[in-house]
Amino acid sequence: MAKSKSANRRKGKGDSFAARVTNEAVGLVLVGFGLLAAIALTTYSPADEIFVLTDVHNRIGPVGATLAGSLLGLLGYGAIVFVAVATWVGGTMLLGREIPDARSRFWPSGVLLLAGVATLPLVLDHLAPGRLGDPLDSRLGGFLVRGEEMLLGEWGALLISSAGLVIGVLGLLGIPTGRALVAMSEGSAITGRYAADGLVAVAAVSRGVLESLAKAVRSVAGSVGESFGRIAKRNPLTNRRRKDVLEVVEAEDSLQWSANAKAAEGEQEYEEGEEEEGGEEEEEYEYEEGEEAEEEYEYEEEEDDSEAEGKSKKQSGDAPHIVDHDRDRAAKRKPSQETFEFNDEGPMGPYRLPDISIFHRPNKIELQFDRDSLIMNSRILEKKLLDFGVEGRVVRVHPGPVITMYEYEPGAGVKVNRIVNLTDDLAMALRAISIRIIAPLPGKSVVGIEIPNPSRETVYLHLLLESEPFRNSKSPLEVAMGHDIFGNAVSSDLARMPHLLVAGATGTGKSVFLNAFLCSLLCRARPDELKLLLIDPKLLELSVYEGIPHLIADVVTNPKRAAAALQAIVRKMEDRYQRMSALRVRNIDQYNAKVDTELEAGKTTYRLRAKSGEAEGVEVEYERIPYIVVVIDELADLMVMSAKDVEESLQRLAQMARAAGIHLVLATQRPSVDVLTGVIKANFPSRVSFQVSSGIDSRTVLDQKGAENLLGNGDMLFLPPGTSVVQRLHGAYVTEKEVNELVAHLREQGKPVFDEDLLKVQIQADALEALPEGAEDVDEMFDQAVAIVAETRNASISYIQRRLKIGYNRAARIIEEMENQSMIGPQVGTKSRDVFMPSADAGEFE
Repeated sequence: MAKSKSANRRKGKGDSFAARVTNEAVGLVLVGFGLLAAIALTTYSPADEIFVLTDVHNRIGPVGATLAGSLLGLLGYGAIVFVAVATWVGGTMLLGREIPDARSRFWPSGVLLLAGVATLPLVLDHLAPGRLGDPLDSRLGGFLVRGEEMLLGEWGALLISSAGLVIGVLGLLGIPTGRALVAMSEGSAITGRYAADGLVAVAAVSRGVLESLAKAVRSVAGSVGESFGRIAKRNPLTNRRRKDVLEVVEAEDSLQWSANAKAAEGEQEYEEGEEEEGGEEEEEYEYEEGEEAEEEYEYEEEEDDSEAEGKSKKQSGDAPHIVDHDRDRAAKRKPSQETFEFNDEGPMGPYRLPDISIFHRPNKIELQFDRDSLIMNSRILEKKLLDFGVEGRVVRVHPGPVITMYEYEPGAGVKVNRIVNLTDDLAMALRAISIRIIAPLPGKSVVGIEIPNPSRETVYLHLLLESEPFRNSKSPLEVAMGHDIFGNAVSSDLARMPHLLVAGATGTGKSVFLNAFLCSLLCRARPDELKLLLIDPKLLELSVYEGIPHLIADVVTNPKRAAAALQAIVRKMEDRYQRMSALRVRNIDQYNAKVDTELEAGKTTYRLRAKSGEAEGVEVEYERIPYIVVVIDELADLMVMSAKDVEESLQRLAQMARAAGIHLVLATQRPSVDVLTGVIKANFPSRVSFQVSSGIDSRTVLDQKGAENLLGNGDMLFLPPGTSVVQRLHGAYVTEKEVNELVAHLREQGKPVFDEDLLKVQIQADALEALPEGAEDVDEMFDQAVAIVAETRNASISYIQRRLKIGYNRAARIIEEMENQSMIGPQVGTKSRDVFMPSADAGEFE
């Protein structure tokens, strides 16, 4: 058995060796034949005759002339392919590699290739006689061409020959036809994209040349000067033409951006503006590429007022009305400031609101942009996403004062999470500090990609205070929030929020935002309309407002006094609810309107509802009540010192104080869960987040990521009430000089009138702070327990518990405090404690 196995093994080895030698020999013959045939075809001369031994011009001699003539006569141009395939097969066999399966791929493909190469030149010569020279007439090619043309005609023969050539090449290379078609389509798309990029570059260069030419023309026109103007005035037609030319040149040289917003849908588009002497014109510019994939880059120029009205009327029939938020118009409008007086002239006399000229006003708002850079960034976005397998296109670009938003429309079947996960890669490709991706944009089938501009525009509070949304609001608690990403002024009513939570890392613009927030309130509300309670544990940020007439108490800097002040605000809220209940109204506005009506009718007092145990309610006077805004600059410090009392007061105020006209503004630079507890977050639907250190902090503040990708310096995300969609804003910049000028103006108007309840609370807090350590923790029933022990001479814990009807632990703490103050002796076994205090009969504890 073993001998037979070894014999078979030796026989197998011998067979494989023989086969390998045979393959190498055949391969060597084929390679040699291919080389000889290639030389013969290269040196072929039509003067050579086959099977003739004399007068031969071929380098291989009579054999080469016969071989070349036979191959060309039989196959035509297909002889070249035949020789190449024979050489490739020989080389493969010589190297010991496998030859592809003849039945499935190799030989059918070779036959198709030969047929295509042999017939295609003849067909082309028939379609265009003489243009390809004198094609070689081969027997195989002529036979096939005559048959094809007889059955299919010339164009059918061309189609069949071309198909045979293409399928043969793909078959030899082992490429499936379907995959080849897909690759060809992708290659065409890429070629088209690069061609488009080249056209864009050429257009950019051409545009630069045209701009230089326009500047030269304008300088020449300026040198002509008055003489040309006189001629134009004499000829109305020439004057009108000259004006049109100059408007076109100026439009190309000085383009500005303005912003429009669709009021019904909330869809905002950034527009390109142009300053003209005769009016302001709005004209839409779109960038398009291709028939199937249009890419819009919308820009607008300013329109003449009459044309703008006509355009808005035309759009009103089939689209929402476009609201114009042109910042240049707001900057050119002269601010008007009225002088307001109190209804009842008090010791302050008439009160004059601050003039917004206190705040810096820029001379001109001009947004510089580079159209070519915007288009180039769009191409980079598309290419980078395509590199990661995300197909889509940029359909719209919205340049803004600080960032530019690109609307990217993903292809079919693309998940938006794939785009969100590429945030860092896109930032690296665009060389941006950070980018923010909104997937998807609310109400749209696109993804918003926000990229910071190379240079950012400063947002000034002056422009916000004179903007239409702020000026047209009737609420005394309207506050200027900032500019949105399109440059529109954004303001919000604190009464509708009704409380605001502000968080952000150190140095991101949180304190500047609070100053702008307070300045917008103080520029709008009188002291009889608004009272402020400022709590500043850091002693630096809000102390500058000390002494203004809007304060309800001194700026609170002690955390213990802050907790007591919040408790006093809770009691004031309860008192206001009693007053509103007595007058049967539901909120502060209805209460003040009711008071005005009753005072006009000659009434002066009304009676509150009786509490339990009272025969009748207390009689109070009719008087208006102001709004109260409580601002806490650093909530974390208060939570560290007295978390329980502060959180309890904030919870009650946040839940109930809205109708009473009391609103909270909490700010912190440590947005952790131990500071922003669930109780606080649940009652603060309106939130503002500046740049934070991580996505976890962003989730803590906004319940979603995004704040970690902000730019700082006032860049923030605003969560309005009643929605989960955040809005990106850029806060206004306010200098210390501007704040000091505002405070000085307010101090000139009068002195603050502090609330008596808050004064009492602060005095009590100061007294508790002056007590020895631990004295402020004495139980409120301690004195009563001391009197009982002095009278009964019984210092038992259970006895105090029964007499005072309190818990065992509380009674034990009272007895322990008596022992610490040496009023009673220690417990010794089962004996009763010694009582060292005198008896109540001596009158010590009356």
